[in-house]
Amino acid sequence: MKIAVINEVSASAKNEDIVNALHQTTDAEILNVGMKNPKQNPLLTYIHTSYMAAILLNTGSCDFVVGGCGTGQGFLNGVLQFPGVVCGLIVEPLDAWLFSQINGGNCISLPLNKGYGWAASINLRYIFEKLFADPAGSGYPRERAESQAQSRKILADLSKRSHRELTDILKVSDPEILKTIACCEAFMEALSEGGENAKHVLELLESVKK
Repeated sequence: MKIAVINEVSASAKNEDIVNALHQTTDAEILNVGMKNPKQNPLLTYIHTSYMAAILLNTGSCDFVVGGCGTGQGFLNGVLQFPGVVCGLIVEPLDAWLFSQINGGNCISLPLNKGYGWAASINLRYIFEKLFADPAGSGYPRERAESQAQSRKILADLSKRSHRELTDILKVSDPEILKTIACCEAFMEALSEGGENAKHVLELLESVKK
């Protein structure tokens, strides 16, 4: 499993906490592709990280994204504008487990400034323990599993019908946004290892840098 960690500027100081908590609780390969500290360039907002998350998920370059921002709301709303993304706002471990079991999502948004105080790094560890504790989509309560699976299928189909293809979205996006994310070396490296599905997106992003 590949988990992409994508921090924007206001939450970049928490990047180390997130990566450490993931290493302590999972055996996944961690792709740390956003900002690792507030002084890093290019400077990313949750708009940029939303694009990055959607690109990595839609090209199969990662299996899961851990993102967020100051409150978690900005990244959540940003990434849900794209196809193929099921994201939840996760504040505590129970949120994480229920999101995994009921929604079976592929992305979470963390509030990384609001309420991020004493023992926050421990809360992160507990969140990831519960997020990946059981097979996603198992259902809760268990007798609702079939109905919840049907709802996930309906929403996935709705996402396909109500969105353009990712490459079409990128072609009409603000080139300055694309240029900024194309300058993130770790992100571009992760995308380059994403296989055939990532090839066209990688070429598009490389072209806007010129």
